[in-house]
Amino acid sequence: MLDELITELDRGLRSVTGVSRMSRPVPMPPESAEMAAELSPAERAHAAGLMRVNHVGEVCAQALYQAQKLATRSPSLKQTFEHAAREEEDHLAWTARRLEALDSRPSLLNPLWYAGALALGLVAGRFGDRVSLGFMAETERQVEQHLDSHLEKLPEADLESRAIVEQMRTDEAAHGKAALDAGGVELPFPARALMRAASKIMTRTAYYV
Repeated sequence: MLDELITELDRGLRSVTGVSRMSRPVPMPPESAEMAAELSPAERAHAAGLMRVNHVGEVCAQALYQAQKLATRSPSLKQTFEHAAREEEDHLAWTARRLEALDSRPSLLNPLWYAGALALGLVAGRFGDRVSLGFMAETERQVEQHLDSHLEKLPEADLESRAIVEQMRTDEAAHGKAALDAGGVELPFPARALMRAASKIMTRTAYYV
């Protein structure tokens, strides 16, 4: 248990400080895609704001999966959460690199976002594995919806950001399905509504800060 705690502490510190490892290369636009036009300063700032929001989402994902791994006693569920966390760590690294390419930075409030998500994950885990998996599925469903909206809002010429977001959306959908297949239950409406409200606060703040 101590080794597990140390491992998760290391991952948490790397998530908050921006030192993220990736097991897959950064997604790139198809070779058939036309050469992207140069982004205007306003487009770069808008794209950076959206990618900063996505980066915060991945910081939160690391915290959620860490908490859920620590809360469950099921070895198979630990593996489910670990697999998702590793792919989310790819997302974390991809969005960090894209922010750097856009001459921007991650959210200054990442430690706060991380702590809040860790607390939510621990609370979900206290209600048992099926609720914890349902929380995972609902989280991924809402993230997928956010990514859909970002694909509509990103500048058309920002092919690099679009490629990253599209792969993230594919991964999030797979994580949500895995959680439901593993026995996740649908959360009651008040819980889903509260999650959406918290998400709106985070996204609106992280876009700027």
